[in-house]
Amino acid sequence: MYKEIESNKRNSIILMIIFIFVLISIGLGLDYLWGEGSYSIVWVAIIISLLMTSISYFKGDKIALASAGAKKITKEENTYVYRLVENLCITAGLPIPQIYTIEDPAINAFATGRDPKKSSIALTRGAIEKLENEELEGVIAHELSHIKNYDIRFMTMVAVLVGSIVLISDIFMRSQFLGSRSRKKEKGSLFLIIGLILAILSPIIAEIIKLAISRKREYLADASASLLTRYPQGLANALEKIEKENLKLIKSSKAIAPLFISSPFKNKSKKVPWFSTHPPIKNRIVKLKGML
Repeated sequence: MYKEIESNKRNSIILMIIFIFVLISIGLGLDYLWGEGSYSIVWVAIIISLLMTSISYFKGDKIALASAGAKKITKEENTYVYRLVENLCITAGLPIPQIYTIEDPAINAFATGRDPKKSSIALTRGAIEKLENEELEGVIAHELSHIKNYDIRFMTMVAVLVGSIVLISDIFMRSQFLGSRSRKKEKGSLFLIIGLILAILSPIIAEIIKLAISRKREYLADASASLLTRYPQGLANALEKIEKENLKLIKSSKAIAPLFISSPFKNKSKKVPWFSTHPPIKNRIVKLKGML
């Protein structure tokens, strides 16, 4: 478990460093091709991305819960779920998050919030009713691990980088179509073609790196949950039920899909892994059982 946690933390940081390197390289390259020499594109893109992401960072949890149709519950309304969350929070040394339920038969859950003091966890009705005690505990531990590992904050940083790269590419593309002919001749057609190819491919590269980081954080949450419950089999069994059931959430959105413990859409075996928000469930189960 400790090896898995260290490995996934290390891989996340490596991917983040690569991400920052890609951003700087694209920014400097396109700024040179644009002919400004002041790196204005880079700074404008970063500032705009920070502003846009800040809004989602401070209000994103409310938006995510509303999008999923989640309803807040109290200790009196569901003592069983509340006690499970409370006991795991005491073990993890976390404040108890706000607890929500989603009236949906699919087995799923997600956590949101910018820090442990302002966090929420949402469980579907299917998860509460269909999972055994140890399995539900594993799912809750997974979501609490996202909170403890500050994954929401980490992915917010990733969102800033993705937004910056997309904006840099968009500014460059627009500048080429609206720019003067003299500037285009000055830089030469070959350099401009290279710049246009870079502008088209960079958002795709950014998205691939973002999704790779997201998958690593899922593996990290699985390992952290196993350390918290000391029973990896519980989460492994829950994932097996999710895979076997393969139900789509009634209220599912691509915007909040990465938050869930498993994709809220039906799993498609032919889906390209690079463009998936979650690692294959089978791989996660194998890793969990390897911790026993």
